[in-house]
Amino acid sequence: MKATGFLSLWTLVSLPCAPSANPAEHEDVVKHAIKLHRGKGAVVTQRKQWVLESCRKLSGLLRQKNVVLNKLKNAIRAVEKDAGLSDEEKLFQVHTFEIFQKELNESENSVFQAIHGLQRALQGDYKDVVNMKESSRQRLEALREAAIKEEMEYVELLAAEKHQVEALKNIQHQNKSLSMLDEILEDVRKAADRLEEEIEEHAFDDNKSVRGVNFEAVLRVEEDEANSKRNASKREVEDDLGLSMLIDSQNNQYILTKPRDSTIPRADHHFIKDIVTIGMLSLPCGWLCTTIGLPTMFGYIICGVLLGPSGLNSIKSIVQVETLGEFGVFFTLFLVGLEFSPERLRKVWKISLQGPCYMTVLMIAFGLLWGHLLQIRPTQSVFISTCLSLSSTPLVSRFLAGSVRGDKEGDIDYSSVLLGMLVMQDVQLGLFIAVMPTLIQAGVSTYSSIFKEILRILILIGQILFSLAAVFLLCLVIKTYLIGPYYRKLHTESKGNKEILILGITAFTFLMLMITELLDVSMELGCFLAGALISSQGHMVTEEIMCCIEPIRDFLAIVFFASIGLHVFPTFVIYELTVLLFLTLSVVIMKFVLAVLVLSLILPKTSQYIKWIVSAGLAQVSEFSFVLGSRARRAGIISREVYLLILSVTTLSLLLAPALWRAAIMKCVPRPERRSST
Repeated sequence: MKATGFLSLWTLVSLPCAPSANPAEHEDVVKHAIKLHRGKGAVVTQRKQWVLESCRKLSGLLRQKNVVLNKLKNAIRAVEKDAGLSDEEKLFQVHTFEIFQKELNESENSVFQAIHGLQRALQGDYKDVVNMKESSRQRLEALREAAIKEEMEYVELLAAEKHQVEALKNIQHQNKSLSMLDEILEDVRKAADRLEEEIEEHAFDDNKSVRGVNFEAVLRVEEDEANSKRNASKREVEDDLGLSMLIDSQNNQYILTKPRDSTIPRADHHFIKDIVTIGMLSLPCGWLCTTIGLPTMFGYIICGVLLGPSGLNSIKSIVQVETLGEFGVFFTLFLVGLEFSPERLRKVWKISLQGPCYMTVLMIAFGLLWGHLLQIRPTQSVFISTCLSLSSTPLVSRFLAGSVRGDKEGDIDYSSVLLGMLVMQDVQLGLFIAVMPTLIQAGVSTYSSIFKEILRILILIGQILFSLAAVFLLCLVIKTYLIGPYYRKLHTESKGNKEILILGITAFTFLMLMITELLDVSMELGCFLAGALISSQGHMVTEEIMCCIEPIRDFLAIVFFASIGLHVFPTFVIYELTVLLFLTLSVVIMKFVLAVLVLSLILPKTSQYIKWIVSAGLAQVSEFSFVLGSRARRAGIISREVYLLILSVTTLSLLLAPALWRAAIMKCVPRPERRSST
């Protein structure tokens, strides 16, 4: 009975191959095959006869396929021995025969795969969701592999067609005499073909067997043009150039990063339109905020909100816009370091090191306490607390720009303390990103492995401290021996041409960025240290470089703050406004109080008045919580709801920051003046 049922499965696949079968007959065959498999619906003699006829047809097809394969092999040998054919003609014919051989073999494999798939389905339980899911996954994998094979066959057919064209051209050239110009063009064509073969990377073939590579179905979407007739030729060209958009089953959108043919220049027109739109809309938004007394950065954030997913949804290249915006952070921190000389850094380094560490520890302690009361997982509590303990360096840098400040005798400048603590928080950010994989594993680890996880965290902390020591030692060497001659050379070469100066300073900044990145320290710290090293050359150097770099920083900062607005969702804020306001005020007040408490303990008595200004500058949440939150959500540390809460609280705290900063400035800045006058 089992043999009969298995043969019926063969029949179910073989009968549709018959040319006389129609859809109605296919359905009858399927029903009859299932009955035969279960041993019902037919007498024994009819069942045996039906199975034998069906198996005879399938075996006949397989024999015919073997005969054709033998003929193809003989044809290939005959072509290879034919002296009357050129090499191009031989290559074309052999390639065509091999493609047909492969297609016959793949068709036979598909038949057997279908038989085994049907057998698994008939043996399964239709009420078992897990079994049905596994069967669906297996069918999906088979379809993906079949699609990949079909793509490869199509590419081979294109190659065969190219060989055919080459053979025809050679025949034509042999039959007629070529002019000198035609001979030159023919040599150029052959050289171009060799160039394409040399520079072409077989990324698909090289990576399809790499571990961790998955085959997925994607949609290829052409650009939606209003006038299809007028832009028909344009779409055909873009199709050839690969400028269309790909969308996978998870609704992720992809654009071309590296073309197959590197000889043709390409441009991402979506990205160009996005940057142009942001630049145009940022002007009225920033102008409006200036009119009502708000910092222009909020106008740029509003611009991102209007153009982002929660607004007009006109930004297509979100990842590319965010990537360009990161350069705004780099240049902002470079200019911060340019104003923050090493002498001022040495003056407040103890406060800058101790303050953020104490605040982070206290925030984590309060987070664990509230997490225990609210029954939140410890890993989630630690992540949220650490995320909220960070403050925005670009925002505070904008606050400090233009502020009237200066060192008094016996006093510490509040800007030095504030910037030093923010830089240390950037270092903590790099440390936290390095520890995140361990935090993810800690969420699923058993208590027997907690000791190993703690040991791993301590090792990571040791590595970060070693990297910091190496970075500062390198900075000492650069400041002593290299930065002076390097800047003098740039200054000499850039007389009458600021381009060399800008490129030289930018290259030095990126060099420091790469060094800190290679040492597993945050890239932001490298940009800050680059500015601090250059500032050691004197006030005149600082002013000259600032005049050149500030316009670049301003434009990239607009893109950065607009990219923040892309992740602001006003509808969610409106729906949960009461809860979000309560959470935001709680976080801001808690950070302000903890900062005041910590600074009261570590600041000298003569500089206690600056604790209010520094605490006000630290009382918001860093925009890097967007990055940390997205990574934690993908890793499963936090849920979607917690992620949206972090985004909303961060945004509202950034909006409240200017008011708190102005209040602190009005209260505390006149105090040293009154003290000096007395």
